[in-house]
Amino acid sequence: MKRTKVSLIPLSADDREQFILDNQWAFKHGAMEEFGERDSHLDDAGEIISRKTVEHSIDDPDNEAYRIVYEGRKVGGAVLRIDRKTNHNHLELFFVKPEEHSRGIGYGAWCEIEALHPDTLVWETCTPYFEKRNIHFYVNKCGFHITEFWCEYNVDPNAPNEDNHPDEGPDEMFRFVKVMKQ
Repeated sequence: MKRTKVSLIPLSADDREQFILDNQWAFKHGAMEEFGERDSHLDDAGEIISRKTVEHSIDDPDNEAYRIVYEGRKVGGAVLRIDRKTNHNHLELFFVKPEEHSRGIGYGAWCEIEALHPDTLVWETCTPYFEKRNIHFYVNKCGFHITEFWCEYNVDPNAPNEDNHPDEGPDEMFRFVKVMKQ
């Protein structure tokens, strides 16, 4: 498997706004490829992932935010939730700019994330059902397993609800788990 050499650099305050915009563009690009310019998966601002969601993820004191850097360019980002007590960690956000796809950057970044947290017992993440590229990446490249499909018949118990986030993202998501150690 191609492993492109990338660096993970902690997100700086002066790069916060661009990180948010780059993250939103990466997710919007995937939705536009699948559904066209405008559909019910995009919020009122035309985003698949809201600014509020990205900000909350970055600002959460339990999370670590990183920029993915390739050949001196900021080409993506990741936000990790690290639980040092259980070593059951979550990939909260992960993206590579669409114009940088198919260069091995995502896999290289994932390998760096694993190396950064060698005590991890389990990684968990999720992605919208229509993100075939992401599903392929997590299962076929990174070794995750699909463990659940959240939808109207099987609601994510941790998902925002209509009362506190009425327009928050797609309601159909795959949950992925990667067991590192038993």
